[in-house]
Amino acid sequence: MYLDDVRDFTLSLDPEIDECFPFGPETFVYKTGGKIFLLMAFDDVDLRLNLKCDPDRAVELRERYPAIIPGYHMNKKHWNTVILDGSLQTDMVRELIQHSFGLVYKKPEKRTKGAGKPRKKK
Repeated sequence: MYLDDVRDFTLSLDPEIDECFPFGPETFVYKTGGKIFLLMAFDDVDLRLNLKCDPDRAVELRERYPAIIPGYHMNKKHWNTVILDGSLQTDMVRELIQHSFGLVYKKPEKRTKGAGKPRKKK
């Protein structure tokens, strides 16, 4: 996957995703509900993604794939750095992005019938 592929896929997950550059122009940051779920640096030889991950799964992935390492400059319990060096399948990278998004995404609460109306006292 290339930078444009990751960007396009990430933005396709939800129309409310915010793309910003709080750490400078070389780091893409993606947020949902004000919470970061993906950071992408494009100044390295290989594109690198920092993705949130379930802690148990994070360890399992690091042990299985050399291109997945503890999150660079992040809480290493909850973040992995995924190096896009060609060794990981595109479907897997997409699934890891979706997993990260799912960990921070909060569905908007549906308004229930009668919501906002005062309750009658008995």
